[in-house]
Amino acid sequence: MNKTLSLRAAIYARYSSDMQSAASITDQVRICRRLAEDRSWTVVEVFTDEALSGASHLRPGYQQMQQAAMAGRFDVLVAEALDRLSRDQEHIAGLHKRMRYLGVEIVTKSEGSISEMHIGLGGTMSALFLRNLAEKTHRGLEGRVKAGKSAGGISYGYRLDRQPLPDGTYTTGDRVIEPDQAAIVRRIFEDYDQGLSARTIAMALNKEGIPSPRAGGKGSGSWSFSTISGNWKRGTGILNNDLYIGKLVWNRQRFIKDPDTGKRQARLNPETDWITEDVPHLRIIDDDLWDRVKRRQGAIRADILTERAEDPGAPKIERAHRPRYLLSGLLTCGCCGAGYIMISSTRYGCASARNKGTCSNRKTITREAVETRVLNGLQTRLMHPELIREYMTTWQQEMQKERQESLAARGDQERRLAKVLRDIENIVTAITEGMFHPSMKAKMDALEEERLGLEARLAALPDPEPVAIHPGLAESYARKVADLAAALNAPEARAQAADLLRGLI
Repeated sequence: MNKTLSLRAAIYARYSSDMQSAASITDQVRICRRLAEDRSWTVVEVFTDEALSGASHLRPGYQQMQQAAMAGRFDVLVAEALDRLSRDQEHIAGLHKRMRYLGVEIVTKSEGSISEMHIGLGGTMSALFLRNLAEKTHRGLEGRVKAGKSAGGISYGYRLDRQPLPDGTYTTGDRVIEPDQAAIVRRIFEDYDQGLSARTIAMALNKEGIPSPRAGGKGSGSWSFSTISGNWKRGTGILNNDLYIGKLVWNRQRFIKDPDTGKRQARLNPETDWITEDVPHLRIIDDDLWDRVKRRQGAIRADILTERAEDPGAPKIERAHRPRYLLSGLLTCGCCGAGYIMISSTRYGCASARNKGTCSNRKTITREAVETRVLNGLQTRLMHPELIREYMTTWQQEMQKERQESLAARGDQERRLAKVLRDIENIVTAITEGMFHPSMKAKMDALEEERLGLEARLAALPDPEPVAIHPGLAESYARKVADLAAALNAPEARAQAADLLRGLI
């Protein structure tokens, strides 16, 4: 093939955690390079994602690949198979549509040049594969639970008991009581039954240096209110674990992926879907103590619900995820770095000191006092001429950075357009000189389509203008501060005040 007609290829490779082999990336790239060489394509970029699911599009390499395509940095996207790009029907269809608009062809070793037919059939098969895999996994776990074995994860108070088998392997999923931890579980139940709060119990355990369930894992290693109380509906927390009374409850909740973020979210299953098995050998707490604790928890929940019903200022469900106070989530303890939270109706205090007893900072401050200090800082210190100049300089630098990125993107598009025009001219010259080949028509059509796309994108790009300080920038900053003060003084606009504050800090 004439080198002037060589296409620029980008390779995408991915392996998911279920494949258990990082070497898969190297193998995929090698296969894709060979495919590109066979077609005389020039590999200009390689994008990879390791141990990431194909059901999510929130993958760094995948996102970088799309950005490179939008910048016109390659002509062909090469992968080992369509499911390496995505197993989600919606995502793969969107990618195909986007690449076609950008004039980028998708080619895989398994399927060849990808068309709408591949997208429809391949996406459906990948979706079915994921669904079948999930169903098989769920069935397998259900079987383990019905056999009284662990379906994953070990509760505090137990350890795995692996026994050798004749074939040299070991049993899996069997649990036995861990005596030392079981004693702590009994203590927690007894202390709670005696009237101690979960917070007080957690602080005492931390003071004695007793490792928490998360010690050595991803957590902080210290006991907290939530470690003990958990969520009674979901069966989390020491006080809600049915395993302590010899009942193994499974399938309480399911996890679904947010289609926008790709993050898993828990959803409570109907109680009729729960799987419950008796495992009397794992009992730690007797029924009488368990029932007394449940009665106390129920009474406390009833009191809280009554208070919320009687308090017109209690947060409504639809506002539950919005900051309740102006500085919620913005204050930290100067001693330990934990958050400063509302520990009463009017005062902020260290969360670790309050909930865990792991910080010695017992100082508190009224909400009114700290909000006043923050507003004064914004209205006086941040309005100092030197700080305003620094703000304006930073703004100008950021605008200049955006301008340079815009110029770079335009430059990439213009260089690619020039290359396409040269390729078109070369084909026309070859035809004029009598060197016509049927494949030239298809190539010419593809180049013309790409030319139109490039010209359209270039026409849509705004002409970057030199960055200059807007004469009203300082006044705009001052208005933001003034608007914040006004919003703070209007209770009905408190949420707006919090949003403005986060925009300034």
